[in-house]
Amino acid sequence: MSILKSIRSQLAPIHHEGLPFVGGFAFASLVLFWLWSPLGWIGTVMTAWCAYFFRDPERVTPVRDGIVVAPADGRVSRIMNAVPPTELGLGPKPLTRISIFMSVFDCHVNRSPVSGRIERIAYHAGTFINADLDKASENNERNGLVIATAGGARIGVVQIAGLIARRIVSFVREGVTIGAGERFGMIRFGSRLDVYLPDGARSLVAEGQTAIAGETVLADLRVPDGGRTFRVG
Repeated sequence: MSILKSIRSQLAPIHHEGLPFVGGFAFASLVLFWLWSPLGWIGTVMTAWCAYFFRDPERVTPVRDGIVVAPADGRVSRIMNAVPPTELGLGPKPLTRISIFMSVFDCHVNRSPVSGRIERIAYHAGTFINADLDKASENNERNGLVIATAGGARIGVVQIAGLIARRIVSFVREGVTIGAGERFGMIRFGSRLDVYLPDGARSLVAEGQTAIAGETVLADLRVPDGGRTFRVG
């Protein structure tokens, strides 16, 4: 493999949603270079960061009925029992909720946690407090999906806008069939995703663990699990 091919293999493509932003940063950098070269170099660094933010790498997703994969890159910030947002129609009973916080350095393309039919999409306007706070699940702007699997399970996944994020983008619509690991949306500039597992399902990840969208297995609905222990270090 040549050096050029080796470099290309390490570079992820930019998602089309990010092209206007990258182009805007690049144009601003040229203007800043014309005004004063040190400012232009700052603009160049910001352009590189913007391209990195909107990267859209390929992922290798485990494909089997019952497996629930992470819908986002980031840190598993909270695992708890919580009542799903009412607009999802998942009932009043608390379900296991896995929250993944995406920093501005994480890939922000979101992927479906399971294969199935998108039964519902529900947008809820709200505030823009820090997405890492627990109350962000109730107060922040959010867009929720309910995915019904072939096995009858219903998975809720909620995109939550954060302190910086001001735009939730959806690539799908109600009624369509989606595969596990397929892209369904993105959130711009820092945010969080919540996954609501069916009643009785248990998490296979731990708080503080790093999740990779489309690859990290959050739960297995077909295999009873007595719980896992984790080691940090």
